[in-house]
Amino acid sequence: MSSTPITVRQLTAAERKLIIGTDPWKFWKTIDPIEYTGGRGDHFYIEPGFRTDFASVPRVFAWFIPRYGRYTRAAILHDHLAARARNGDFPWRDADGIFRRVMREDGVPFLQRWVMWAGVRWGALTEFRAGGLREWWRDAPLVLATSIVALPVLLLPAIVIALSYLVFLVYETVAWVILSIGRLVKRSTAREPEKQLNRPRFTTHT
Repeated sequence: MSSTPITVRQLTAAERKLIIGTDPWKFWKTIDPIEYTGGRGDHFYIEPGFRTDFASVPRVFAWFIPRYGRYTRAAILHDHLAARARNGDFPWRDADGIFRRVMREDGVPFLQRWVMWAGVRWGALTEFRAGGLREWWRDAPLVLATSIVALPVLLLPAIVIALSYLVFLVYETVAWVILSIGRLVKRSTAREPEKQLNRPRFTTHT
């Protein structure tokens, strides 16, 4: 992968409105092209304006794998290859394998990159309509072994974080209800402009 710095920008308000079913604020767009030439001779080109969410990590595991880090280039390339896989233009298994290989080339430690690879292989199962199941069985033993090794480390913190997040969401919702009631009471008498009141949102990913 090229050592050229990655430059990205946030989506505009108009671009965010086009995204339905997920949080549009997690997405960014590349400003400059990104190219990758692997040791096996494969070459990939990511055009400017490509939309990525970096590493798509469940919220309960974000303490272990933040959205961006040493693996950011690999994550953007994986988003690119996953988009091609959804269009039937690239095998899911190869996309996930290249993700692991690029992480190795960019210096991601052994166990961390294998856990991240296992994560995207599990994610491929949700893409069954786009061929995610194809040849999944070939990686099943390694995916299961990696998951078993990681589970004792990740499970307990994940449970604690999930419960804490739900409790905080309840607090946030109660505060929103109170502020909404106060807003209704003041609406008929207040002359100053109303402050924006943001509704709490539950998200499974960071």
